[in-house]
Amino acid sequence: MKSVLWQGGWATRLRIGSGLILFAFAFFHFINIGLGLFHTDYLHDMQDGRHAVTRHDIGSAVLYVALFTHFGLALYSISQRRTLRMPFNTALQVVLGLLIPLQLIAHIVHTRYAHEIYNVNDEMGYIIALMWPSSAIYMQSLLLLVVWVHSCVGLHMWLRLTRWWSNVAPYLIGLAVFVPSFALAGLLTEGRRIWTDFADPSLREQYIEHYNWPSPEEFQALFSVKDNAMMAFWIALAASIAVFLGRKLWRRRHSVRVKYVEGPEVVAEKGMTLLEISQANGIPHTALCGGKGRCTTCRVIVEDGAEKLPAPSDVEARSLAAVSAPDGARLACQIRPTEPITAFRMFRPDGGRQRAHASQGQERKLAVLFLDMRGFTSRTTGQLPYDIVFLLNRFFDAIVPAITADGGVVDKYMGDGLLAVFETPDAESSAKAGLKAAADVSHALMRFNQQLEAEGSPRIRIGMGLHLGDLVLGEIGAAGNAARTIIGDAVNVASRLEAETKGLKVELLVSDDVLKTAGYQGDLNGMKSFQLRGVTRPIPALPIQSAADLLETAAA
Repeated sequence: MKSVLWQGGWATRLRIGSGLILFAFAFFHFINIGLGLFHTDYLHDMQDGRHAVTRHDIGSAVLYVALFTHFGLALYSISQRRTLRMPFNTALQVVLGLLIPLQLIAHIVHTRYAHEIYNVNDEMGYIIALMWPSSAIYMQSLLLLVVWVHSCVGLHMWLRLTRWWSNVAPYLIGLAVFVPSFALAGLLTEGRRIWTDFADPSLREQYIEHYNWPSPEEFQALFSVKDNAMMAFWIALAASIAVFLGRKLWRRRHSVRVKYVEGPEVVAEKGMTLLEISQANGIPHTALCGGKGRCTTCRVIVEDGAEKLPAPSDVEARSLAAVSAPDGARLACQIRPTEPITAFRMFRPDGGRQRAHASQGQERKLAVLFLDMRGFTSRTTGQLPYDIVFLLNRFFDAIVPAITADGGVVDKYMGDGLLAVFETPDAESSAKAGLKAAADVSHALMRFNQQLEAEGSPRIRIGMGLHLGDLVLGEIGAAGNAARTIIGDAVNVASRLEAETKGLKVELLVSDDVLKTAGYQGDLNGMKSFQLRGVTRPIPALPIQSAADLLETAAA
């Protein structure tokens, strides 16, 4: 599976798959409870529909295999951890996951097990009557919240890898809040109704007969099963912790000493990367890409022990070559010391809080527009500086609204030109916004030139280069005085395309990457290939005489 959602080994994929099955079960179960807010019949009708799936032999097998697989993998991951230091989201997931069985076991024993062994009619009314109004109702309500929060955090940590998740997440927060609130409201409403009915002796007897209420002996047997299941849970948890501690002790006997120049000296377990060693021991160590080898901010100079490290992998070698790293430089996220080393961290946090996330950079695939005024120098020769500034401001006032109206942001002004980026939810919408903005700028320039001609001033001509590619958006500059900007090959390509428009005497050069991503339907016969300075590959691009005709041509 090539999807970013299914990256990882078999254990990761099993955990995701089983988690999605359990999430679907929990979602419909909670909606089912919430229907008690309207009418008991709705609540029982939906439960019958759910049972047709979950109590079918195949449905039951899928559900319980998913349950035991998910729990087993959780214990396995605990036993295989090298350290208990972990990000807050991960720690929250682990804690909530371990809390779930404490109440879920009792719930399963008194419902499904009681139904199968003692033929108890475990309708939702039976479950609520069994708990109401004892402390069990509070514990099961807590279980509902724990399960839901655990599920939502897990879903977020999975889907955050996609480009679209950050855009839809704010809308789904409302649903995430609604589901448990709806379920608890239904539970409260149905609980009060059943408790009122149970106060009537005749209705109470009817309920007991309808539900085939367990006898005291049967209840005692159910409690015994619950206690045994809880004991099994504690034994399994203790076994995973024992494996974790055993592996840790074994690794302690197979440890490695790492000395940091201008820093501490630590003893760490073999098998960890140098970056993991720094993080496990609370040693400040910059790593903006998260330890994936896609940047070099974690690089170190290995002053002693470098000859005993494995040769750099292709990923590490490419990253080091990109910054012309000196001899002895290695990426801390890629090397796993097995012998003592002395390392110098080339970039370290300043001892206070690290910069905000924006300063670390965010990689996106977006459209970039480079625009320049033609003949600016000859036009302004002999003019007063104030007049030049006045003309430039009028020019930008005329064209920039066309860019911002289409979702663009001017990243920087460069004398008589500008660089704009279209930071939309995805590459397709960014490409479409860039094309529309280029056409709108051309229209805006036509209107501005009409004003200039009415004033007796010469017309203004422009050149634009539009390209789509990978960018890094982040804050660049000294801490506290950093401006947000963009860098990447896409900026260079857009700039070079704009320069080519001068020789071709066209208003716009738009790259094939933009046209294909936007689904452009216009005439592509004029497509040319350009070998741009500083760009390693030829760039196919379409010359457009007047950008104002761009979208009209495509529509025709």
